[in-house]
Amino acid sequence: MSDFVRRAARPVGGWQIRACYPQTPQAPRGFRWRALWRGVQQSFRLMVGVQDYRNYLRHMRLRHPEVAPMSERDFHRYCLEARFPSKAGKLGKCPC
Repeated sequence: MSDFVRRAARPVGGWQIRACYPQTPQAPRGFRWRALWRGVQQSFRLMVGVQDYRNYLRHMRLRHPEVAPMSERDFHRYCLEARFPSKAGKLGKCPC
C-alpha cells in the first residue's frame, strides 16, 4: 500500500494546501441538549425496566383523548404486572 501512496499523482497547478486547521465539532443548529438528556434518561430507565409515566401521559393525550389516563401508581403496577405476572396460567418472566 505504501508503494501506491508514493506513486499517487501529486496535484499540479497554482493551488496547494498551505495549512490545515482542525475544525471544532459544533452542535447542529437547533440542537437541544435537554432533549438529548431526556432521551438518555429514558433509555436507561427502559434498560432496567422502569416505564416512563410522562411519555405514557403524552401518548394518552395525543392518541386517546377520550380515555382518562391511569394514575402514576396504577401505571407502575400495571407495568410490573405485565413484566412479572402473578396470575396462575399466565406465562411471563420470572423475577428470580
